[in-house]
Amino acid sequence: MAKKTEKDQQCSGDCNSCASSQGNSTPASSLPERSKATIKHVILVLSGKGGVGKSTVSVNLSYALANQGYYVGLLDLDMHGPNIPKMLGIENARLQYMGDKIEPVHITGNLSTISMAFLLPDRDTPIIWRGPMKMAAIRQFLDDVNWGPLDFLVVDLPPGTGDEALTIAQIAPNVRGAVVVTTPQEVATLDSRKAVKFIEKMGIPVLGIIENMSGMICPHCGKEIDLFGSGGGKRAAEELKVPFLGAIPIDPEMRKAGDEGHPFIIRRGEKNQTWESVDQVMEALVRVIEG
Repeated sequence: MAKKTEKDQQCSGDCNSCASSQGNSTPASSLPERSKATIKHVILVLSGKGGVGKSTVSVNLSYALANQGYYVGLLDLDMHGPNIPKMLGIENARLQYMGDKIEPVHITGNLSTISMAFLLPDRDTPIIWRGPMKMAAIRQFLDDVNWGPLDFLVVDLPPGTGDEALTIAQIAPNVRGAVVVTTPQEVATLDSRKAVKFIEKMGIPVLGIIENMSGMICPHCGKEIDLFGSGGGKRAAEELKVPFLGAIPIDPEMRKAGDEGHPFIIRRGEKNQTWESVDQVMEALVRVIEG
C-alpha cells in the first residue's frame, strides 16, 4: 500500500477543493438540476446532532409563518425518524394521488406537509435505505407533490451534514437560508459549528442559531435550573459571526405539546415565560426571513 503524504492525510472537509479529488471532480454542469417547484423561499432547519429540537422549531416556525398569512409547506426529510406527523397530530394520515401529483396533507387552509411517515405501513416500520434512494425520494417530494404556489417551504432535516442536507441544498429552488438549532452544552455546540460551516460552504445564508433547552424553569419555586448549561448557542453565534435568534428553556408543556400533536405556539391558556421565549424567537426568525 502506498504511503500517504502529509497533504493526503489532511482533510478540510471540502471535497470540491481537495487536492486528491483533482481530475475526478464533478464538473458544475453535472450537479443535480434544481427543482422547478413554485416556491418563493426554502428554509432549512438543521443541526449537528440529534435530540436538540429541530422538529419542534420546524413545526412552530411553520405555524408562525402561516399565522402571518403566508402559504407554507413543511417538508419532513428525517427519513429514518419522521416525527412531524406526530407533532402535528396527524399520524394516521395517508398520501393520495390527484392526477399525476401527490396531494400533501393539509393542516390548515395555508399550511400543508409531507413526510415519509405517511407512506409507512405502521409507525414502527424502519426505513433501510442507502443514499441514492433518499435522493430520489427528496426529488419526488419536491417535484411530484402538489404544493401549489408556496411563500415558504420549511425543511426539517435529520442530524448532521449527510445525504439529505446536501441533496436539498443542491436541488431545492430559492433556498433563502438555514436555521441551526443547538442545545447549550459544548458537545452540542461543537456539532452545531459544523452545521454552520456546512451551510457556508454550500453558499447558503445562515439565518441564525437558536439555543433550545436553555435552562429549565422549576415548576415549584420558579427559579431557573441550568440542566445543560446556558449561553452556549449565543457564544457560538458570536464566534461564528452569525445571528443569534434567542433561547428557549426546557418546559414540560413543550414536551406535552409535541406528544399531543398541538404545536406549542398555538396553545391556548395562560402565557408563561416559555411561551414568551418561543414567541420572541419565532418573531426574530420571521423578521430575518422576511427582511
